[in-house]
Amino acid sequence: MTLALMFVILFLLLIIGAPVAVALGTASLFFIATSGMPDVVVLHNMVNGINSFPLIAVPFFILAGHLMNSSGITTKIFAFARATVGWMYGGLGHVNVGASVIFAGMSGAAVADAGGLGNIEIKAMREAGYDSDFSVGITAASSTIGPIIPPSLPLVVYGVIANASIGQLFAAGLVPGLIMAMSLMIMVAVYSRIRNYPRDDRFRGSVFLRTLVDALLPLFTPIIIVGGILTGAFTPTEAAIAAVAYAMILGLFVYRTLTPRRILNVSMETVETTASIMVIVAASAIFGWILTANQVAQKFAGVLLTMTDSPTMIILVIMLIVLVVGCFMETIAAITILTPVLLPVAVQMGIDPVHFGIILILNLMIGLLTPPVGMVLYVLSKVSGVPFERCVMATLPFLAPLLFVLLLLTFVPALSMWLPTMIYR
Repeated sequence: MTLALMFVILFLLLIIGAPVAVALGTASLFFIATSGMPDVVVLHNMVNGINSFPLIAVPFFILAGHLMNSSGITTKIFAFARATVGWMYGGLGHVNVGASVIFAGMSGAAVADAGGLGNIEIKAMREAGYDSDFSVGITAASSTIGPIIPPSLPLVVYGVIANASIGQLFAAGLVPGLIMAMSLMIMVAVYSRIRNYPRDDRFRGSVFLRTLVDALLPLFTPIIIVGGILTGAFTPTEAAIAAVAYAMILGLFVYRTLTPRRILNVSMETVETTASIMVIVAASAIFGWILTANQVAQKFAGVLLTMTDSPTMIILVIMLIVLVVGCFMETIAAITILTPVLLPVAVQMGIDPVHFGIILILNLMIGLLTPPVGMVLYVLSKVSGVPFERCVMATLPFLAPLLFVLLLLTFVPALSMWLPTMIYR
């Protein structure tokens, strides 16, 4: 009964708009207080929850992404992507996707992609005669590639909570991220034929080489991060620190676009974002401990097994639960709440924790494109001037290829598992 009341309190607080950390903490404190447990349990679990070496990567990846945006590197990336794939029909739509793939190797966050590249992409597409709805829709959909292709902040948090290898998670996200890009480019090609969108320009070798040279140093960022991790040169945490150092070198000494004031502003933004993530992780550590101690995951698995004994149906139910939660909850918070409950059930069904992490994150990324939370849609509404409701409608068609990729990855594990299997196992 006490456990049920804890969930009731949690959902009531979330419904009335309380911060996720407050909702998790209050519900957990209620359970501990009514169960007669010592108060020291709260502090012990909160400290243990954030006392993790891999979590050090979070602020550094956030800082690296902010530094890249502040250094004007996003403009160079967009110019290179434009010279590379702009010659195709619906060229700027393909450029939009290509730029997101490249930026994904630097920021690891969908909102950072939408905020950093979104303004540039939508402005360029409007000037070229593309509909605002199409421009916003493809920009929103392509931003979800960021947290799948390494480095990825959600995968770092999932790895810590699930006790899974972050290196393997990063390797597992590479191919799915590229499949997502291909599916969106197919969608762009279909739209382009239907609406007769033009090519941006014919391919010019001189322009390609010039933009490649201009973007060459920024393009080394994902090579340093991903290559260093996959070759074992450094851990994901050390890779994050290396990314920050490299971004600082580019901004201060190569492009000279970073000023002390910009660095201060970027640092404060990083501190604010990191603090909010860590508070959620700390609060979720107590919540997760209570769930584990009371065998909630095992009970949940038992309920599912009474409904059906088909592994396929159980996986579909799990994915539906994640999809619904992702519509109402911020990604990091959803990861911290859902992982302790759903991962043991998935493992019982024979799903590898690394594979489950990829489909969980992709599922939650789709949630970023749906109301009422839809953080990416709010960001794009702000940078584009398009009303939020219109952004929602513009993005709906682009959910189809993302849902297709989600189902494909769910039932063909080899697509995400073959690379980590080759490298680590």
